Amino acid sequence: YPSEFLVQKITEDNQIPVHLHVSGSLQYVAGLKGNALVEFFHGNIAEVENEELRHLMWSSVLFYKTPNLEVMACVLLSTKAIYFLLDDSFIHADEHQSDFWNKENSDCENSYFHLSWCFVLKLNDLQSVNVGLFDQYFRITGHSADHIVTCLTRDSYNTHTFIQQLMAVLSLLARTPSPEPVDKDFYSEFGSKTTGKMENYELIHSSRVKFIYPNEEEIGDLAFLVSEKMDALSNLQSLNILLYVLAFQVNPVEGSTQNTGSLQPKTLILTSSDLFLFDEDYISYPLPEFAKEPPKRDKYQLADGRRIRDLDRVLMGYQPYPQALTFVFDDVQNQDLMQNLTLDHFGE
Repeated sequence: YPSEFLVQKITEDNQIPVHLHVSGSLQYVAGLKGNALVEFFHGNIAEVENEELRHLMWSSVLFYKTPNLEVMACVLLSTKAIYFLLDDSFIHADEHQSDFWNKENSDCENSYFHLSWCFVLKLNDLQSVNVGLFDQYFRITGHSADHIVTCLTRDSYNTHTFIQQLMAVLSLLARTPSPEPVDKDFYSEFGSKTTGKMENYELIHSSRVKFIYPNEEEIGDLAFLVSEKMDALSNLQSLNILLYVLAFQVNPVEGSTQNTGSLQPKTLILTSSDLFLFDEDYISYPLPEFAKEPPKRDKYQLADGRRIRDLDRVLMGYQPYPQALTFVFDDVQNQDLMQNLTLDHFGE
């Protein structure tokens, strides 16, 4: 029997983001309130009778085996497992997942009820949690490729809250403590003796689950990558990344104002001189221990880049999408009007 405060908190969190469309089965879940939501969890999702529902979150998710397919999910954290209640569109979108999803009982086309797919990651199988830059997303890693999921919260508050709740639940697990290393010091714990290079900051929880946070070098690598795209390596010292945010690019579709296919996930990076949109791989990096070869694509791929000096105006409050910004740039064929005026321009 959860406390009234917990039931109220879970009810408040049970809200689908306005700009994302979900199927009827998840709409039903989002309509549940109070004890009805807790009863739904115990009657339809929970695998063990005595587990408690501790946290609920709506988020886009990516699976390691389908890195290009982002799908909406209701994420439920209990004292035994993390449940991902998936949108029906996930199964119909990719037919190459027969080995990943058991389709034996999926023949319910003519039935009067909705059957949702639920992916379960038991807390005992959890090995590490990688938190993305500026807490925009986090990746949960289990013992195989089937057990790697990234939650694209696009919200540092939601990420922070989930991580805190997960740590609290993991503290309840009875695991044998790992043996203490001999001569444990700062350099052996955080540094690599072969390269002298600092590794990402790791927090090893009492349950032996690693929580890995990005260090300053990731920002440095990103700044270097951005400067390469700007073709201005000489200005690397003065280059500052002012903003990194996971967003959607809105591609208007004719005859439709609210088309879900028109939202393309992008990473927006703002520097003091340019605005960039990148296609980022949120699931493959850092490489899992069992990966035998690097991913097929780079972590960051440039999709678009514009100079701030070419920005004409910014429109805010585009109605169908909350917090939407429209950037209007001068449509100039030749990007740089300040050409190097040498004698070649006036010769024959």
